[in-house]
Amino acid sequence: NDTDTWTVNIGTPPQTVYAQIDTGSFELWVNPDCSNVASSDRRFCQAIGSYNPRSSSSAATTDESAMLRYGIGSANVSYFKDTIALSGAPAMKQVQFGVASASVDEFSGILGIGAGEGVNTDYPNFIDALAAQGVTKTKAFSLALGSKAEEEGVIIFGGVDTAKFQGKLATLPIVPAKESPDGVARYWVRMNSIALSPPQGKATTFSQTDMTVFLDSGSTLTLLPEQVVEEIATGLGSSGMDSTGYYAINCNLASQKGTIDFAFDGVTISVPYSEVIRQVSSSPPQCYLGMMGSTEFALLGDTFLRSAYAVFDLTGNSIHLAQYANCGTKVLTITPDSALQGLSSSCGGGS
Repeated sequence: NDTDTWTVNIGTPPQTVYAQIDTGSFELWVNPDCSNVASSDRRFCQAIGSYNPRSSSSAATTDESAMLRYGIGSANVSYFKDTIALSGAPAMKQVQFGVASASVDEFSGILGIGAGEGVNTDYPNFIDALAAQGVTKTKAFSLALGSKAEEEGVIIFGGVDTAKFQGKLATLPIVPAKESPDGVARYWVRMNSIALSPPQGKATTFSQTDMTVFLDSGSTLTLLPEQVVEEIATGLGSSGMDSTGYYAINCNLASQKGTIDFAFDGVTISVPYSEVIRQVSSSPPQCYLGMMGSTEFALLGDTFLRSAYAVFDLTGNSIHLAQYANCGTKVLTITPDSALQGLSSSCGGGS
């Protein structure tokens, strides 16, 4: 499955469930309805575990409920408070989250790690609780989804891994909600341009690619204006969009050394063809561009994030971005005094 999930231990004694890491939403909820998902996702859904508040001595209901809506799917949840523990970290007490009574097109629960209380929620969300209960020293976390070949990534709440990126971190201010395309406080940043760098020949920079985008680990695909996606697909030799809205791409391109380059102030993230081309299991194999056109807003999903290392810093109101690399592990704690801007990679002898 393409989703990126995190183990969450809830209750006393702990009940283990898996939830999708989603930087594009703001609430934690569990217990999806596996009968309302595509048949191809049902087995995965049934394997992620479930939470029963009656089996936890520390569970408490809030007597509140909500309908949570996503780009795809929705969930009706009742809110509970209970103990939540992450691997290797102290347990947090009385953390609020949702337990689904029904859901549609959601094959796992969701760990929304956007801005919470006073911004998008009226209660302390997961990120708020980590800082308030002293598990982290700031409302910050770092995310490396890892390449498709690696099949695993790492998220560090309250820390940064200098062995997971190249060069230095570039600091991008988070665009305020009132200045964003949809008026919602998300991880919005300004992007300067997108270019196509083929294995041979000159790079082509696409017009009208200076825009505000948000980083969304909950989206498998990258969404950009329709004209931009069409131009990128054409540059990759696609003959056009099919009836499902995808652009067919020659699978042989995935083995070539070309990149799609996303430029920001201070850093360019080069996404290899192999990461942005998605292969569908069929005979013969079929491949598609991992982007779709959008008329609402632009987001950089997993087909971008697998080539990036990002530190999401709500305390500092910034995102720190670099090209993804993997030369081991060297974790530093993020504190209010941490100098993340210009922090150097430990790969290749840096410090």
